[in-house]
Amino acid sequence: SWILHTQKIIVPLFGTTKESRLIENIGALQVSWSQKELEIFQKELTAIKIEGARYPERINEMVNQ
Repeated sequence: SWILHTQKIIVPLFGTTKESRLIENIGALQVSWSQKELEIFQKELTAIKIEGARYPERINEMVNQ
């Protein structure tokens, strides 16, 4: 729901194999964020330090080939 409220040009795509999960994901459209909530969330999000690669080196060599 955060992506939907902050990035108007991005449409999140999700994969699922269960109808219940699809319904849960669609529920994000019903979530509302106040401006204050968005500001707090963004502040906390930018404070997270991301370290390391997404995949181990051996696997990373096979990605996007």
